[in-house]
Amino acid sequence: MNQFIRHFAAAAVLAATAGSAFAQANVSVKDAWVRATVPQQKATGAFMQLQAAADSKFVSASSPLTPTVEVHEMAMQGDVMRMRQVQAIELPAGKPVELKPGGYHIMLLNLKAQVKEGDTVPFTLVFEGKDGKRETVDIKAPVKALNNAAKPAHAGH
Repeated sequence: MNQFIRHFAAAAVLAATAGSAFAQANVSVKDAWVRATVPQQKATGAFMQLQAAADSKFVSASSPLTPTVEVHEMAMQGDVMRMRQVQAIELPAGKPVELKPGGYHIMLLNLKAQVKEGDTVPFTLVFEGKDGKRETVDIKAPVKALNNAAKPAHAGH
């Protein structure tokens, strides 16, 4: 009986710990960066890789750099590449989702100052689980040069 109680108690602690770990560490963020701007440019993009441990979605972002931060998608409509704001980006469990030039990305709009290579931009990212509970992740993304050869040009910005 004692052994049963110990196993039951251990299982309860494990379940409680697993639940809180999910709530606090469901989404990982890798390789975040922001494209540098030229003087008077009013917008730029942020890019990164997101991976969720459980099915969830990326619903919003904010940054002290500007009050206007939106989640966007670039996609072909006929023969024209168009950009639009999206309400959320689905994050299937265990599968990395790229936010990259020419696809999903974060837009920083109404910039008041130039974003220069070597700067760091703080973000708060908001994710929502299937249960409707929200999780925030704070990151700092380095600013990379406009001519970053590894990344294609961000058309229209």
